[in-house]
Amino acid sequence: MKNLLFILTIFLFFSCDNKQDNLKILEGNAIGTTFSIRYLDTSTIKFEAKIDSLIFAVNKSVSTYIPTSDISKINKGDTTVLVDHFFEDVFLKSEKIYTETNGDFDPTVGILVNAWGFGPEKAIKNLDSVKIKELLNFVGFNKVKLENKKVTKLFSEIYFDFNAIAKGYLVDVVGQLFEKNGIENYMVEIGGEIRARGVNEHGDFWRIAIENPNEDGSRSFATTIQLKNESMATSGNYRKYRTTADGTKYVHTINTKTGYATASNLLSASVLSKSDCADVDGYATAFMAMGLEKSQEFLKKHTELKAFLIYADENGEMQTFKSANFEN
Repeated sequence: MKNLLFILTIFLFFSCDNKQDNLKILEGNAIGTTFSIRYLDTSTIKFEAKIDSLIFAVNKSVSTYIPTSDISKINKGDTTVLVDHFFEDVFLKSEKIYTETNGDFDPTVGILVNAWGFGPEKAIKNLDSVKIKELLNFVGFNKVKLENKKVTKLFSEIYFDFNAIAKGYLVDVVGQLFEKNGIENYMVEIGGEIRARGVNEHGDFWRIAIENPNEDGSRSFATTIQLKNESMATSGNYRKYRTTADGTKYVHTINTKTGYATASNLLSASVLSKSDCADVDGYATAFMAMGLEKSQEFLKKHTELKAFLIYADENGEMQTFKSANFEN
């Protein structure tokens, strides 16, 4: 659900012909997913090429699916790489969330993501507890450092995987582009991660729907919310998983403490904040690893976050939880 793939940008530019004709819409495909960008603008600025360049630059920095990217070179042991500000931003945000979540969010989990078959590298067949324990030695954001634009790793085997935060970060980069160009009202959505500022063409806050975690491919919605100068990210294991011949289900959110790819009782986590989309992207991933109860405790201490959680109760029935500060 959070994979960064090769660049494929197809921009379709529309000018809305209703009474609010300053609404501009950009839609297409990028980083292996779709995007939808809406903004209000009366100027003639063309953003397509600028956004295309940003997607290329962020991918070149932090996409594990591009063999020549900075992160791929670092993962392969190249100690000469001088990282750019994109990599530095993502690294520092990851370090902060890693600390706050006591390691439930950890981008050095990449070696296990690959081992379980959810990354760009070859999966390990017949992965057992002995091998998982060995691989856990190479997981831990406290085992890496970024100094003077160079990354050092305690173990060469440590494998960075920023996919759980990079999509949200790209949303922020595009949003910041609009802000630098005087665009105050916009909504940037890439693969379900969103940054919204100002209002829509009707003068209302941007309204977003939160999907139910349907595994059968159908789409239905649990609720709709207004984003009041907020970012929102949703993480879930209901679409990206694999099932073995014996019926065992493995999900793409790896538990960084146990090393296993088994689902918690949390089916979907949508997190909102006035901070960046990269931040809520990371927290949403952490919640999926934490499970319901631990996420609820975390939210009590971090009131800057709002969350809508969908979980399975003891009878396997779908239930929802809203943080105390959550408003529709």
